[in-house]
Amino acid sequence: MRIALFVHCFFPTHFYGTETYTLQVARRLREMGHDPVVVSATFPGEPRRERAVTTYRHDGLLVYCIDKNFIPRRRLKETYYQEDIRAILKGVLQEIRPEIVHVTHLLNHTAVLLEVVRDLRVPAVATLTDFFGFCYNNRLEAADGSLCRGPSTTRANCVACHFKAFAQANPHRKARLLAKPLWVSAAALGMTMVARVPGSRKTRLGRLVHDLRMRPDILHACYQSYRAVIAPTRFLRDAYVANGLALRWFDIRYGSDISREPKPQRSPGTPVSFGFIGQLAPHKGPDLLIDAFKRLPRGSCRLQIYGAEDQAPVYAGALKRAAAGHAISFLGTFASEKMAEILAALDVVVIPSRWHENSPLVLLDALATHTPVVVCDVAGLTEFVDEGRSGFRFALGSVDDLTRVLSRFVDDSSLAATMSRTTQYTRTTRTMVEEILNVYEFARAAAACGSS
Repeated sequence: MRIALFVHCFFPTHFYGTETYTLQVARRLREMGHDPVVVSATFPGEPRRERAVTTYRHDGLLVYCIDKNFIPRRRLKETYYQEDIRAILKGVLQEIRPEIVHVTHLLNHTAVLLEVVRDLRVPAVATLTDFFGFCYNNRLEAADGSLCRGPSTTRANCVACHFKAFAQANPHRKARLLAKPLWVSAAALGMTMVARVPGSRKTRLGRLVHDLRMRPDILHACYQSYRAVIAPTRFLRDAYVANGLALRWFDIRYGSDISREPKPQRSPGTPVSFGFIGQLAPHKGPDLLIDAFKRLPRGSCRLQIYGAEDQAPVYAGALKRAAAGHAISFLGTFASEKMAEILAALDVVVIPSRWHENSPLVLLDALATHTPVVVCDVAGLTEFVDEGRSGFRFALGSVDDLTRVLSRFVDDSSLAATMSRTTQYTRTTRTMVEEILNVYEFARAAAACGSS
């Protein structure tokens, strides 16, 4: 079976969770006798390629790359529905001639892709890896930093998120001050009211607010083209259903192929080794972890932070300044093949995110390598953790509660080793892809029935 896997970006320049999941699926499909092709994209502003569509090989896989520098965005709507990319997507699909399309992220391709596959009568399925389908910032994080349930009826909360992101990205200090919650809420209310004035869509502000207000409705309509959708967590599925996406759902958790050797024994008196692995970005919460770690007794523990410092250099610089003088190391990124080696050297992995995480692969790799975890209390994390046996939870965003949990490992130097013996994750990517193949067959059968 020839499968086209659509992802917003891909290796070797992009290598986080969704990209890794896409690579895992493609590798397994190939091993099982299928013919996967990856369709990725270059973000606007990244180095320009020689043509709008180029191909290359990664790990032996054929990858098509659509350079978005050739397809500039003129308004906010084109971040989620871009008419100008339609012909390119159609041409790529006609060249690949897949029997099924599997979308792991629509960003860069936009929802126009779903109209193209519908018109070409290619059955499409999706693995929903975040909340792009109804949430403006993909994370269900409100403008004031709290967790969000989804767009309000007026979409004022979506307007607030856009205004906050715009203000934060502005290099001028006065503009960044406008990102404060009170200003954001006031600005969003004002913008929403202005957009209701007759003729407002002729103005730049009116078009912006209209695009924000229509985003959930347009995506909802396009998502009806999916024959099936895969959810890696119950929470993500329930969030989409609560926001109106009633499709054929399949619960398929991610797999891990990491080595499952027992943890190496530590010498008595060795400081507890805490670790953070992921993006150095505010929504991932490494600043919370650094603040909590600094409250622990000196000499009792160390913190190793792995992540690229060039993606958000201002934030990364602030983290390093906050960590100065403490047993905190910034160790950059590493090849995925070294994950087992990195985790073997850690006693505890901490995931202090501020958003609704959705089964991050580092969580599953940690559990698979018998490394206890500390996670914030959001369902996309806690549904994988057996409290007290494979990890602990702490109150979202609370440095005090995170300090309390980390202190348990410091106060009882044998706790991490004891929990390691009851920490596991046995699911592999082969099992995952076997279940995905069942979804493909369901989608193809549904498409056949629908066209008959």
